[in-house]
Amino acid sequence: MKVLVVGGGGREHAICWTLKKSSKVTELYCAPGNGGIAEIATCVPIKATDIDAMADYAKENNFDLVFVAPDDPLALGLVDKLEEKGVRAFGPRANAAIIEASKAFSKSLMKKYNIPTAKYETFDNKDDALKYLETQPMPIVIKADGLALGKGVIIAQTLEDAKAAVISMMEDKAFGSAGNTVVIEECMVGPELTLLAFADGNIAVPMISSRDHKRAYDNDEGLNTGGMGAVTPGADLSDEDMASIQNKIVKPTIEALKAEGRPFKGVIYFGLMLTKEGAKVVEYNARFGDPETQAILPLLETDFMDIIDACIDGTLADIEIKWKKKCSTVVVMASGGYPASYAKGYEITGIDTCGKLVFQAGTALTEDGKLVTSGGRVLVVYDEGDTLDEAIDGAYEGVKKISFKDAHYRTDIGRTVGKFGKEYHA
Repeated sequence: MKVLVVGGGGREHAICWTLKKSSKVTELYCAPGNGGIAEIATCVPIKATDIDAMADYAKENNFDLVFVAPDDPLALGLVDKLEEKGVRAFGPRANAAIIEASKAFSKSLMKKYNIPTAKYETFDNKDDALKYLETQPMPIVIKADGLALGKGVIIAQTLEDAKAAVISMMEDKAFGSAGNTVVIEECMVGPELTLLAFADGNIAVPMISSRDHKRAYDNDEGLNTGGMGAVTPGADLSDEDMASIQNKIVKPTIEALKAEGRPFKGVIYFGLMLTKEGAKVVEYNARFGDPETQAILPLLETDFMDIIDACIDGTLADIEIKWKKKCSTVVVMASGGYPASYAKGYEITGIDTCGKLVFQAGTALTEDGKLVTSGGRVLVVYDEGDTLDEAIDGAYEGVKKISFKDAHYRTDIGRTVGKFGKEYHA
């Protein structure tokens, strides 16, 4: 099969790396790709959001499959456009991807179908939002309705901070048009958990759970980022806990989307909060998370293409998805200053000799073949082990052997994971 992966970050590197292992994949391309992806796939200089050019390229070059990985092209309808041209595509259509593209839509869906989530109100008028805040207890959560690269959520500790967040989103347009509408919701308490699932429009099959670390600095301090690291499993949950999440959240969500005429095919992301009342949905994403993907896919034993085909064809119930019985950790090495301003173009050394699996995110190759930084999140260093502590220690061993100017990473990824802070044994 001739396969094209859309995107150019660490997530897409992990997807390409996994596809490369499939016995069914004979030619692998990525658009636009990055310096690391270029080592295993042919990179094509088309922006992921240029859906017309991407669809035309896929059609003209007779790709057997296009794997649409990022949120923006999914929301813009790339899968729809590919299907219109007769190109087989993996990912939800735009009318299902709206579950991520509009937080107002997803909250209303959960309310309609009694899927556990935080209490909320939606506003498209700044003054109304500010008045509502004065009636609510603090802390409180302010969310930009649209896509904001995983950064459009502010947890305000005081009324003053909450009002500033609303003004920043709705008046100052900190997140562009994504903040034209805001969702204001109660601040849930508990550890967070990410649960990704393969979906074929009828059912969803959860993957290994994971936990992302969003804040830029240790102890969950600093600004929200796209993610500074992740671990699997994401919590010490019993079979009963997982069954409850499946029956109260995963299954009802897939059935709700189907009932609304928006069947979801692809990967659906459940961002959960493990509260005293049980698991509740924080957010949905319509694709693989980043960096959770890099922590999860190396543990997959089933041929990735078999799963992709089953999701597209609606036959997910007919296959068994197998995973390694291991724990894993990924640590993100970012550019100094991220997620605010940062410099680019610094040479990266040590990847080939660090002894660990490394996925590249914000990297580029210079004309003379040097690998340099080109983004905020630069590298994602992976390791696995029989216990989570082993995986954490191994990933940090790799990080310490890699260098580039002003490299920044958290030193506490995975250190507080576990439903009750317990060590998890796979």
